[in-house]
Amino acid sequence: MSIRQFGFALIAAFGLSLPAAAQDETDYGQPSRYSEDVDGYSQEEVVDAVSDFFGVTAEAAAAVVERVFSDLGRPVGYVAGEEVAGAVGVGLRYGEGYLTMRDGRQEHVYWQGPSIGFDTGGNASRVFVLVYRMDDPDRIFRRFPGVEGSAYFVGGMGVNYQRADGITLAPIRSGVGLRAGANVGYLAYSRRRNWLPF
Repeated sequence: MSIRQFGFALIAAFGLSLPAAAQDETDYGQPSRYSEDVDGYSQEEVVDAVSDFFGVTAEAAAAVVERVFSDLGRPVGYVAGEEVAGAVGVGLRYGEGYLTMRDGRQEHVYWQGPSIGFDTGGNASRVFVLVYRMDDPDRIFRRFPGVEGSAYFVGGMGVNYQRADGITLAPIRSGVGLRAGANVGYLAYSRRRNWLPF
């Protein structure tokens, strides 16, 4: 690859990150035409669930959950699962878990997605995804774009937001490995495992 080609690739990668970065300024609390006000989980319930799921203290879980609650409020559901990811500029992420809605409905969920950007490393993570503004579990089966800029360290926790059609997901990750940088991509949630991330 020549320096000129590398420069074009660098500009293209940076240009792709601008629209996604602008998405962070979106008001995630806006209602969707597909959602209605639903009683959500309390902050205490989520802190206890995150603490139990990750095996961390309530104080450590509260630090992450408090930030998400201040941005988004009470979630109407959550996905508890595991994933693996890796990247060297271009990356892939695969996972599976169970979506549990506040009213008790459950769905087995798989997710996969590509990423492009200044990102390197790999990780195996437990993932606890808070779900907002969604009243029908079938509405999760779609692509959710997002931007990640977190560094993953052994025992570290990170969170990012993904949004599509008024539904917001807030994955909280904790796992083994190192993945640092920023990338632009999406996660596609499905009923069956898909090996192709597109």
